Amino acid sequence: MDGAVSEYCVVLTACGTRDNARNIAKALVERRLAACVQMLPIDSIYRWRERIEEAAEILLLIKCKEVDYGAIEKAIRALHGYETPEIVALPVEAGFADYLKWIDAVTRRES
Repeated sequence: MDGAVSEYCVVLTACGTRDNARNIAKALVERRLAACVQMLPIDSIYRWRERIEEAAEILLLIKCKEVDYGAIEKAIRALHGYETPEIVALPVEAGFADYLKWIDAVTRRES
């Protein structure tokens, strides 16, 4: 494997509408918190308030730096349509070095 680090992560969140997903994705990229956000249609089955629910959702895969997680979570919480949105960060254990350099180049710089 070419590049190995834990300073990068992929944040997951699922949205109830394509418009909400697109708004969150654009905001994160415009604010340079995410290098890329992929939007995938998914079917979810989950327990909510003691009921089993099913929903068609849009899953966002947010490619970013771990240092920006707090700002990403805050932005998602402010823009998300759900009362309790999924916001989960998965560390990148390894990745193509040129891709990771691109993430660095297009996201905000550390203060």
